[in-house]
Amino acid sequence: MDQKDALVVFQGKNIRRVWTNNEWYFSVVDVVQVLTDSLDSKDYWYRLKKRELESGGTELSTFCRQLKLQSADGKYYETDCANTKSLFRIIQSIPSKKAEPFKLWLAQVGYERIQEIENPELGQDRVKEYYELKGYPKEWIDKRLRGIAIRQELTDEWKNRGIQKDQEFAILTNEISKATFGKTVQDYKKFKNIKDTKQNLRDHMTDWELILTMVGEKATADITVAKDSKGLKECKESAKDGGTIANNTRRDIEQKTGKSIVSKENYLNLSKNKKQIDKK
Repeated sequence: MDQKDALVVFQGKNIRRVWTNNEWYFSVVDVVQVLTDSLDSKDYWYRLKKRELESGGTELSTFCRQLKLQSADGKYYETDCANTKSLFRIIQSIPSKKAEPFKLWLAQVGYERIQEIENPELGQDRVKEYYELKGYPKEWIDKRLRGIAIRQELTDEWKNRGIQKDQEFAILTNEISKATFGKTVQDYKKFKNIKDTKQNLRDHMTDWELILTMVGEKATADITVAKDSKGLKECKESAKDGGTIANNTRRDIEQKTGKSIVSKENYLNLSKNKKQIDKK
């Protein structure tokens, strides 16, 4: 899941969430903060659970699951999370004027994800709208969406071959990136001066960078199947092979054009600059 999918916004405030067992689970303390404007939402949540028990009510923790969510320091910690149904029950214990509009918003957020599962094109439409709002041109968006589909095919293939941990996915992705561009994902972010580590590198790529990323990942997926690679070690070799194919393409283009494809620029800025030049 892209980082933008891990956050949703209600009335200007972020709520963390994670997709588990085919449904969204939301951070309870984030919801508490939104509904109460509490300066210490963790403490409010603790006292709310205690008050509910003391009054003979239900133990609210039974409606929660401990799931890992990213904190402000960038690390992941186990946090009380609840699905849509359980959150409705928890909200009943919170006196807030925002409760009803939040319930309507929560139901819509959950429903949209179910719609996307039943009709994946709806999910693509929402991603497309997201990039359009940020100012990306249609041609770039089309490539980005195709890249997302190819990436999903590759990660599904890896999952079927024993790759499960986030760290393993990162290792394999870095192998493709290093073979294709000579840089790991983090090195590439530094090269492009992307200071927010949570941002997706691909959202800052130029046309050719996106295309070569797709070539590397598509080649990796096909080689992984052809070699029947299994486990981290074998998949790592296939990732190198896939990235090497993309690297060969990159070098051929650079030799013919006399220009480096590896760029410090990102497409959004390049597009804006081009529009300004065209207006002149």
